[in-house]
Amino acid sequence: MKTECSSDFVKLNGKSYPCTLSLTMDLVGGKWKAVILYHLKDGAKRYSELRKEMPSVTEMTLSLQLKQLEKDGLVSRKVQGKKPPIKVEYNLTDYGSTLVPVLEAITQWGNQTILDKGEFLKEINSK
Repeated sequence: MKTECSSDFVKLNGKSYPCTLSLTMDLVGGKWKAVILYHLKDGAKRYSELRKEMPSVTEMTLSLQLKQLEKDGLVSRKVQGKKPPIKVEYNLTDYGSTLVPVLEAITQWGNQTILDKGEFLKEINSK
């Protein structure tokens, strides 16, 4: 029997899921969580650096997703300084770093899909 099928439900941090894939998608799914994790895979970044690397994400969404990733233990938030301007850096935790091979595989699959079936654009066409 496959590990992911060994029970009817799984539980993590007080939350139940129908399977391990559902748990994984809750932690990294959605439009931005995996993208944020991907941008943190090579080291710590400040909020403003993440915004520059992901210009189409809103400030509110980025902030909410970072908080959720921190709550789930995938990202750490380090505050330096006590008076403004304080410096806040985000980094993958050891637990979050275990997702790097998954993120790289997803990226490789996406790159190959675009090479085979799509195109890379310099900007989004509004037509």
